[in-house]
Amino acid sequence: MSTPYPFTAIVGQDDLRLGLLLNAVSPAVGGVLVRGEKGTAKSTAVRALAALMPEVAVVPGCRFSCDPASPDPACPDGPHAEAAGVARAARTVELPVGASEDRLVGALDIERALSEGVKAFEPGLLADAHRGILYVDEVNLLHDHLVDLLLDAAAMGASYVEREGVSVRHAARFLLVGTMNPEEGELRPQLLDRFGLTVEVSASRDTDERVEVVRRRLAYDDDPEGFAARWAEEENALRERIAGARALLPRVVLGDGVLRQIAATCAAFEVDGMRADIVMARTATALAAWAGREEVTADDVRQAALLALPHRRRRNPFDAPGLDEDKLDQTLDEAGPQENSNGDDDPDPGPDGGGDGGGGGGVPPQADGEDRTPPQPPQGQGSEGDSPSPAPENAPGRPAGGEQQPVAAAEPFRTKMLSVPGLGEGAAGRRSRARTEHGRTTGARRPEGALTKLHLAATVQAAAPHQHARGRSGRGLVVRRDDLRQATREGREGNLVLFVVDASGSMAARQRMSAVKGAVLSLLLDAYQRRDKVGLVTFRGKEAEVALPPTSSVDAAAARLESLPTGGRTPLAAGLLKAHDVLRVERLRDPSRRPLLVVVTDGRATGGPEPVALAGRAARLHRAEGTASVVVDCESGYVRLGLAGELARELGGTAVTLDELRADSIAGLVKDVTAAGRAA
Repeated sequence: MSTPYPFTAIVGQDDLRLGLLLNAVSPAVGGVLVRGEKGTAKSTAVRALAALMPEVAVVPGCRFSCDPASPDPACPDGPHAEAAGVARAARTVELPVGASEDRLVGALDIERALSEGVKAFEPGLLADAHRGILYVDEVNLLHDHLVDLLLDAAAMGASYVEREGVSVRHAARFLLVGTMNPEEGELRPQLLDRFGLTVEVSASRDTDERVEVVRRRLAYDDDPEGFAARWAEEENALRERIAGARALLPRVVLGDGVLRQIAATCAAFEVDGMRADIVMARTATALAAWAGREEVTADDVRQAALLALPHRRRRNPFDAPGLDEDKLDQTLDEAGPQENSNGDDDPDPGPDGGGDGGGGGGVPPQADGEDRTPPQPPQGQGSEGDSPSPAPENAPGRPAGGEQQPVAAAEPFRTKMLSVPGLGEGAAGRRSRARTEHGRTTGARRPEGALTKLHLAATVQAAAPHQHARGRSGRGLVVRRDDLRQATREGREGNLVLFVVDASGSMAARQRMSAVKGAVLSLLLDAYQRRDKVGLVTFRGKEAEVALPPTSSVDAAAARLESLPTGGRTPLAAGLLKAHDVLRVERLRDPSRRPLLVVVTDGRATGGPEPVALAGRAARLHRAEGTASVVVDCESGYVRLGLAGELARELGGTAVTLDELRADSIAGLVKDVTAAGRAA
């Protein structure tokens, strides 16, 4: 077994270390979600935490880590006779993103269950993680059916495995720790709420600190055991401090005044449900115990809010988690006394024993100092609805070539669902029909590997004709491996939604482009909710460009859209050809994920020889490959040329207006995208 990197050797990342240590002190806090860019020691810190966790006593020989002091009466390996327990280190169990359902919850031997009536159960990762740490790297990429199982286990503290009436239950209480890179997509709100705390991490921009990180990492890689030995004293001291805080925790007093501050804070930030209040109370108590105090203070509450509320407050999916600290301070002042109730100085929440009680836990400054505030209107340009006089060509502040400055998107709305026709086999999602592991049963087939979903009727039908030949003499059915049938199920898949957005001069009117951006933003919100990958191609002037390669980070697409400039000619053919190149590459990378092409344009094509004919040929190229497509017609005014509708016919798809795109529009029901072959 390799030597883990010492926890105390991690440079900086105070919020990350604090969040993990508070869970080590009080597992009831509910785990921690670590959000941040790649290469910021997220996984290193989580794996290092296991070495600091106290040992656990388990029943000898129990595969489910039952506590000898109070064994689980429903344990599949039980009942357990009274016996002395054995101590072992707390486990850190890693859940791979691509794990199967059986690997997570365990598997039953269906053949033995049917023919012998024996519950032959092989435990999964949830059983291994009981009374330990369940670590999910890139948790935002976890498939929905695994997320559902995690939610159930986290809510009930137990895992249930059921196969056609055969059921096994075992305890599964664990510390859930997840890491994620927000650029690769966000988490489902239900799973996000299951994490007690969230911390944001980023790489330091301080030169000396970065040098120290590299120096320590190189020293560890050269001699892991020697490096760990040099930090052994610090590790032992931290381990003892965790044990001391755990012993102190039951004596910590959570006064009524502090509880009022917690309740007022959760109400002020409009968090859903009561879990936030409970997590804040547990976190504040753990902070007091970590600081060696027996009473929770207002500073503990403030720190707990910065750790427990950012991911729970109501926000747009494209908004980064965070809290308004001025509002937080005002709420705490209004709900409680100005001073700590015991007169102590500020507590010590940091893992190194010193620091500011108000520091950490919130959203840290951006790693590169970049200003991430939404784009502001340029000087001399009013907000939407103003009518500023256009600057003359080549005037100061106006880009050359007729380019217009970006305008803000209109308010997003709920869109009608656009789906890919046919039956796919892509990644689990919520858009188009697909063969999946979960959903309604539509038939049966012979299993190609391990049997996961038994079709009981088909299995009995396959075994019945052979009972006499197999010498059946009793009531039981004689079942062979060849008789087993796998249930085929139909659910929903996520698609690759590729937006091709016309940013030419014909779209540049302020009110019009604002409405177009609002429509695309609405479609992006829909893609976020349906677990799609998205990409963004824009075209204007003389060429098209890939503004965002296909990604699971829908908020990155929204950011690109926000800063999209307009102006120039309309190279529609270039946009369609660029989209064709993107889809060709994506088919090689992920052939099971079906694409949906969304072209947002008024249908005009200018620039170059025969631009309309060239655009038609490019559109027919998509049609020949069977790409499902929809054209969002942005044409406005009393006189309409219907060019977008003609483009949709060339693509073999469907055209919808901006008004028809709204889910509450009276223009019609949900519009399914027409397949190229079916349109013909």
